[in-house]
Amino acid sequence: MTEIYDADQILKLKSRVTYIGALVNTFLTIIKISVGVLGQSASLIADGIHSLSDLISDLFVIIAIKLGSREADHDHPYGHRRFETMATVLLGLGLVAVGAGIAWDAIERLLDPAKLLVPSKETLGIAVVSILVNEWLFHYTKRVGKATRSKLLLANAWHHRSDAFSSVIVVLGITAVLTGYPMADAAAAVLVAIMIAKMGITLVLESINELVDSALPEEMVKEIRRVIKQTPGVQSIHLIRTRRMGEDAYVDTHIVVDARITVSEGHKIGDAVRDRLKNEFDDIVDVLVHIDPEDDEFKEQDKASISREQVQHYLDHYLAEKVHTVDDFRIHYLDGLIEVEVILPHAMFNEPESVEWVKKQCAIIEKEVELIAKVYVFFKV
Repeated sequence: MTEIYDADQILKLKSRVTYIGALVNTFLTIIKISVGVLGQSASLIADGIHSLSDLISDLFVIIAIKLGSREADHDHPYGHRRFETMATVLLGLGLVAVGAGIAWDAIERLLDPAKLLVPSKETLGIAVVSILVNEWLFHYTKRVGKATRSKLLLANAWHHRSDAFSSVIVVLGITAVLTGYPMADAAAAVLVAIMIAKMGITLVLESINELVDSALPEEMVKEIRRVIKQTPGVQSIHLIRTRRMGEDAYVDTHIVVDARITVSEGHKIGDAVRDRLKNEFDDIVDVLVHIDPEDDEFKEQDKASISREQVQHYLDHYLAEKVHTVDDFRIHYLDGLIEVEVILPHAMFNEPESVEWVKKQCAIIEKEVELIAKVYVFFKV
């Protein structure tokens, strides 16, 4: 069973894993660049810059976590989750720039063999250490990212995994140089640069999709529809919109209920839909439910309508002689038509002549008032 964390615990978990990642990447950046320079390995230097980009990403994550964890306020009624998304965009752009710089330098060396570096054996050991450390960091960060449902942490975890992959390429490149292939180290640096840039582009595109309020995955939307339809009182769904903000998901839906139920019962059904969705899906934090008496998604807006005050005016006019006997009335706007229910007190049940007169007058309303299609007469129980 998945453990549930409160907001403070989530903030602590996110902060701890990111601070640990920052410390590890600081160590890897220093050791890889230093040994890469001293040992003359272009690919290890590139890998060190990759670790530096991971360190910068850790700093972005720390800032984003602090900003994104703040509660909703007057200026940000939906919270501050977008800060994490913006940080991810900046991180992605930074990775693209870093990758381009590394590739440019390595390609220049490939085009001018005199500039090729010859790595020492020590660089090979550092690359192996980098693989092991980053693989551990990947699994640790990914586990916390899943537990806290943080897309930013999951993205950062894959940065660590990409650093491990790039170190594998470095190992292969250095090994190839040591066995007689002088261009292998620079070629490995180009591959590492491509990996860094690709990761950056992926992060930017995913974050932009979130910023423009792209819908949740189709499979998840299907499951959301299933849960809504299974809620007692829901007849159908005619509109559903979803979006994501950070690790949180938001749902807006229009549900169709029995047209004759009370407003309070319809509201209760809407609350049930909201509660079921929030209980079924950890990602969903807010659900806006609009209650409809019919499916009006593709219907044109009524050109003519009638208000309660106008209905009251017609009843006062046509039932003037016995308007005091009308206990209440209800209005229904259905299928582009207007229906009125006139409620008479139960005591009038014993006054058949008065009731018959009211019915006749209501029939006249149906004929003479174009906007009213039907008038029903009921007794209050």
